[in-house]
Amino acid sequence: MAATAAADEGGGGGGGGGGGRAGPGEPGAARRKRGPGPLATAYLVIYNVVMTAGWLVIAVGLVRAFLAKGDYHSLYYSVEKPLKFFQTGALLEILHCAVGIVPSSVVLTSFQVMSRVFLTWAVTHSVKEVQSEGSVLLFVVAWTITEIIRYSFYTFSLLDHLPYLIKWTRYTLFIALYPMGVTGELLTIYAALPFVRRAGLYSVSLPNKYNFSFDYHAFLILVMFSYIPLFPQLYFHMLRQRRKLLAPPEGPKKSE
Repeated sequence: MAATAAADEGGGGGGGGGGGRAGPGEPGAARRKRGPGPLATAYLVIYNVVMTAGWLVIAVGLVRAFLAKGDYHSLYYSVEKPLKFFQTGALLEILHCAVGIVPSSVVLTSFQVMSRVFLTWAVTHSVKEVQSEGSVLLFVVAWTITEIIRYSFYTFSLLDHLPYLIKWTRYTLFIALYPMGVTGELLTIYAALPFVRRAGLYSVSLPNKYNFSFDYHAFLILVMFSYIPLFPQLYFHMLRQRRKLLAPPEGPKKSE
């Protein structure tokens, strides 16, 4: 589900949206014996800088479109292309894990990245009728802020110059951004349901030569229900990470 990707604000995880995507320089990366080599580090810095810039372009596009039109219903169209490009570009994070230059689980990273790509393409892109819904703007704004902070965090961590402000925002703003993204994602999927059912989108009915059926409408409902067990545990995981990573250092104990 896309919410797990948004949960990436937490010390090991993604989206939205807390899960398991520990990026370069992430505290979870301490499990490694050594960091990536100089070439891998240079590549990761470039990748994270480009992704930060891309999400900044999306943020500026949203602000400019709103100031020009004064209406949120058409804001998605003003950032649709860069949103699809840079969200799909996150697929490279799966490759980073697979080749070992980022110390995260390939399975968990794939789940988190693909969930957002799924919401971007299989829901928002495929069901044109939901693109003007306020719920789409809700998760787009949450994703945009989250990703600007996340990729900035990774970049400065790789350079060994992490400003405390970026660390603080990464482990604080999720408190509002994660529920905001989850709400937008759920409302968008819910808004898409009647259009998916009416058009039979991506559904396969019997009889057919493969003797196989698939109900995309029912699948989306299952996706929505999956948020119920996952959201609380991911959210509380991030809160624990915040307490651990932002806790003031303990002073020296006084000898009795």
